[in-house]
Amino acid sequence: MVRLTRIYTRGGDKGHTSLGNGARVPKHALRVEAYGTVDEANAVIGVARLATASDPAADAMLARIQNDLFDLGADLCTPAAEGEQPGQALRVTPEQVTRLEAEIDAMNAELAPLDSFILPGGTPAAAHLHVGRTVVRRAERLITALAEIEPVNPQAIAYANRLSDHFFVLARHLNGRGTADILWVPGGNR
Repeated sequence: MVRLTRIYTRGGDKGHTSLGNGARVPKHALRVEAYGTVDEANAVIGVARLATASDPAADAMLARIQNDLFDLGADLCTPAAEGEQPGQALRVTPEQVTRLEAEIDAMNAELAPLDSFILPGGTPAAAHLHVGRTVVRRAERLITALAEIEPVNPQAIAYANRLSDHFFVLARHLNGRGTADILWVPGGNR
């Protein structure tokens, strides 16, 4: 359990922060950029949830995802230790990825196939989820860049990859099951 008694510590005033293992790194370190972008995605979901109260199932999915994103942030914030034992650090699990896949499949089964790309927009909730989707894609790029130089839990990468797909399908679901999607018209303004 996390307990915060003080919000500011002054520990980062010189441009460094502590990782989950206590190591101090620059605030612009790639690992910090990755979990900071995950936090940004979580904030976008918080805004999207302002518009999902009328769809309790979608809101419940987003609530679970917000919690998962804290797990993902904790995973990324704690570098893998040599000989780390299962459960020693909080890590994203295959089950979290599988749950996203099941939700994507269930929502996608209710949608007509796309004949064009869609433009971000539609309902307020869908528009916010498209922003979230792009933030998650940025987080994924940062996580994979980090994985090229340091060990990263493969499930963290899979979760980010699946989550952007989830947001795309959920945005379509929240756009009247795709009826309010705004289709791209290639060359439409020539």
